[in-house]
Amino acid sequence: MLLSVSCQSDNFLSSSFLQSSNPSFISLKRTKKSFQNICNKPQSLSLWISCSSLKIVRSPSLDKHVVKQNKIRFVQKLKTLLLSKPKHFIPIHILAKCRAYLCIHKPRSILSMIYRYPTIFELFTIPMPPTPFNATKSGYQLCVRLTPAAKSLAMQELNLKSAMSGLLANKLQKLLMLSSHRRLLLSKIVHLGPHLGLSPNFRSRLCNDHPDKFKIVGTSYGMALELVNWDPELAVPLKSPPVNRGLIVDRPLKFKQLNLRKGLNLKRRHGNFLMKFNELPDICPYNTSLDDFPKSSLEAEKRACGVVREVLGMMVEKRTLIDHLTHFRKEFGLPNKLRAMIVRHPELFYVSLKGMRDSVFLVEGFDDKGVLLEKDESLVIRDQLMALVAEGKRIRREKRKARINGTIVDDCDNNDNVEVEDGDYDDGDYDDGFENLFDSEDSDLEYDFHDDDNESSMLYANGGNAVFWTGDDNGDSEPW
Repeated sequence: MLLSVSCQSDNFLSSSFLQSSNPSFISLKRTKKSFQNICNKPQSLSLWISCSSLKIVRSPSLDKHVVKQNKIRFVQKLKTLLLSKPKHFIPIHILAKCRAYLCIHKPRSILSMIYRYPTIFELFTIPMPPTPFNATKSGYQLCVRLTPAAKSLAMQELNLKSAMSGLLANKLQKLLMLSSHRRLLLSKIVHLGPHLGLSPNFRSRLCNDHPDKFKIVGTSYGMALELVNWDPELAVPLKSPPVNRGLIVDRPLKFKQLNLRKGLNLKRRHGNFLMKFNELPDICPYNTSLDDFPKSSLEAEKRACGVVREVLGMMVEKRTLIDHLTHFRKEFGLPNKLRAMIVRHPELFYVSLKGMRDSVFLVEGFDDKGVLLEKDESLVIRDQLMALVAEGKRIRREKRKARINGTIVDDCDNNDNVEVEDGDYDDGDYDDGFENLFDSEDSDLEYDFHDDDNESSMLYANGGNAVFWTGDDNGDSEPW
């Protein structure tokens, strides 16, 4: 980035200098004018400042967590849609209206994507609804639902959410305590909901289960969740992780050192800044606000880093999207250049460039191999879902080999005879990337299951069940 600032020949800058996170060099260059009258009147100087942003050193062990999540995005999104319906199934012609949310672009077929996960989804038919639009037609319409194995995992997730209701309430209570007004918009909380482990109906359930702590209030910007009462014992920052330097003799170090992840080397200027930054006294983000410190001071940055550290510590996987954090800049007192501040502190955070949007990790929550130190119970269910998807991948691979060898003539993956849109599109060579077993993010919907498989097969898809909501046209809309 190049900035041009006009100044006088006596090296006096009248404009304020904007500090950069890592200015590489500063050079002065005179404009092309005659130097005949240089002593008589001040000449214009052009100050060119080249500010190269800090280079992010990749960490494959942490990047793989983002890759794992992105690989079966379709599975998670379709699972969310199915569980949001009363009978947990959707007709295919209704599902075709959700292409933008499912991130399926033409000419790819929705059916072909469903067939890729035979252990997660299954197809069945129901009679056509007796409406005036199809009074002259008779037949069945194709629908999709979860398999019994996938439904069992969803039931386990439901029971786990109910058992962790108190813990989730404490997480949300700490999140509201970081806000200056002890209040956050519901439209913003839902962005962090899946990462916090909240269920989509937390807006009603938390207020009903904990009326002494939360209440929903109306603001000029929309509905907000307000903290009525809080426990002062929760307003305690995360403790600094113990540093094991592997020394034989336990004695003070002769030189100051930074606790950095393996493979990360910093320039001396950047390292000296971080060591001076760590020498500052700790600032509790729960008892202070941005107005307590001068703007653009090290103390203000110390508090902002503490806020981001606390928020990431509440996450199930100790990570979230940077875009989600930027939604809370005003409420949490975070700087406008939040991403630059996070990149400037690699001893605390790691920014992953994998995926469509950048993610931020809490470094202290992972070991040197990128393994999560504190694994939540919900992640065990996610791993089981990943194993289920891998099993379906193996089944399809064996059927493909058998079809090539001539052992079988037909395959259930062949959807050419089904009359749906794009049914004649052949994308058999499409690779969903699950060969490396990288993937997954469970939906956090709360739902109620009954043994109504036989009953749902005979239900009419009347107008009330056939109509389905769709979000915005962009692919990043949340199903909350």
